[in-house]
Amino acid sequence: MDLVLGIDGGGTGCRAALATATGDILGRGRGGPANIRTDLAGACANIVDAARLAFADASRDPDLIGKADAVLGLAGANVGDYKQRLEAMLPFRNSRIENDSLISLEGALGDHDGAIAALGTGTVYLGRQKGQFRPLGGWGFQIGDLGSGARIGRDLLQETLLVHDKIHAGSPLTGIILERFNNDPSEIVEFTTTAKPADYGAFAPMVFEHAAKGDFVGQKLVERAVADVEETLAVFDLSPTERLCLLGGLAGLYAPLLSRRYRTIMHPPLQDALGGAVAMAVRVFGKTGGGHG
Repeated sequence: MDLVLGIDGGGTGCRAALATATGDILGRGRGGPANIRTDLAGACANIVDAARLAFADASRDPDLIGKADAVLGLAGANVGDYKQRLEAMLPFRNSRIENDSLISLEGALGDHDGAIAALGTGTVYLGRQKGQFRPLGGWGFQIGDLGSGARIGRDLLQETLLVHDKIHAGSPLTGIILERFNNDPSEIVEFTTTAKPADYGAFAPMVFEHAAKGDFVGQKLVERAVADVEETLAVFDLSPTERLCLLGGLAGLYAPLLSRRYRTIMHPPLQDALGGAVAMAVRVFGKTGGGHG
């Protein structure tokens, strides 16, 4: 039987799925972090472990991974020469490495034209129209990632300091944040010296929650974030027949807040990113035949 592998890898872990050449998933496996920018050798080892576990889960000999063709969607594959270096290290018969947003789009949209907006701790967008791909954003929250959880959290802390200095009027939300930091602005500053994007992003759900209750600071921050997301989506100029899929941890919070133009073309993703990697592997390698098990 011809076999293909789909692999979805990022900074927290990687997932592998072994499938037939027609896309039926036979087995799945999980591995450790697969950030090819920070630890190329470690990422490679974790990817191979996940693939071997997928073979074992399918009751196939893991040593047959050298006869399978793989599509890997990996965070950071669009930067530097990591992709080429990893391809040379992988044991699969053929490997095709793509950025993780591409397999997310493949899974979410299937054959449809449209765009995905990944709205979580960071933000990144990818459109596909008439076979042309257009990536937008994803530059990190210091200089990009507008509308992301990290930016919203950072903006909330900034607003809280403006309230403390009596430059802006406060609200129940800024009061809660001040209390959390013992009404001491220096504690907020201290937090920022070591805070990572996810630490800022942890405040974002609270902002949406208070905005829904009418908190004017929460509403101001959410309105700004929604405007940032819509300004980015406008670049794709999506038609009524194209699809928009919102992905990521904040997708459900944004979905009802976007303007009608976007709500009417919004669809749930057809599959997740791993399903997208499998679908791409079937399309790229399925017709030529994968390894035999």
